Amino acid sequence: MQDVHFYTAAVSTDDWIDAGVALLVAFVIATVVDRLIARRGTRVGELVTRGELSASAQTRLRLVRRLTYALILVIGVAIAASNIPGLSSIAKGILASSAVLGLVIGFAARQTLANGIAGILLAITQPIRIGDLVTFEEQTGAVEDVQLTYTYIRLDDGRRLIVPNERLAQSSVVNHTILDPRVQVEVSVWLPPDVDLDKAMELIASDDVSATVAETDKEGVRLSATTWAQSPSERAKTAAELRARWLRLLREHALSSAEA
Repeated sequence: MQDVHFYTAAVSTDDWIDAGVALLVAFVIATVVDRLIARRGTRVGELVTRGELSASAQTRLRLVRRLTYALILVIGVAIAASNIPGLSSIAKGILASSAVLGLVIGFAARQTLANGIAGILLAITQPIRIGDLVTFEEQTGAVEDVQLTYTYIRLDDGRRLIVPNERLAQSSVVNHTILDPRVQVEVSVWLPPDVDLDKAMELIASDDVSATVAETDKEGVRLSATTWAQSPSERAKTAAELRARWLRLLREHALSSAEA
């Protein structure tokens, strides 16, 4: 009996080693394939567009990479489980009651599954793309990443807004750059109530900048100037340059501003 006992233990150890090797190989293959897809996508983008991949292509490429990575890992786990007799028996029993298991898993993971399906739909239909400037529930920022379950939005103050994909699919999202990558930038300055408004607006007005009276009260007048940034990432720089230019012109012409 002791000989049989030690023989069984040795076989069990070998099975666990085989399972571990299968998992390791699956992880390595998934990583290599992921990098190959990323490099191939970049090369194709350079050949077709003679530049970087478009926002649409980047979004779809990331979805393909993640789905492929997850599929290879699932196959690796299945192979590893098949090398362990105990798990194989359990798997057969589970398959025999797959209908009940499907209901249990579907109920327990319904939110995760809904987010995953919504992530696939977002990547295919692309109401938002990586790099787009969007407003979601009064929060505005640039889309950094669209994953299977969550979308990451970088807000203007540097924070990240992490939104479940199901909420994005079910809610209204304002996409400021879906048709035109340019973004409108607005800058305001407050002037004394007796200032020469026509002169102040004339100083900043040009072919690409328009100025208007945005607000008036007993303490002063707020003038607003708008221009265009070539991309969401240039909004802050463009606004700072416009503000500095306007304030400099106002000071040079003795039209002092109270607040910018």
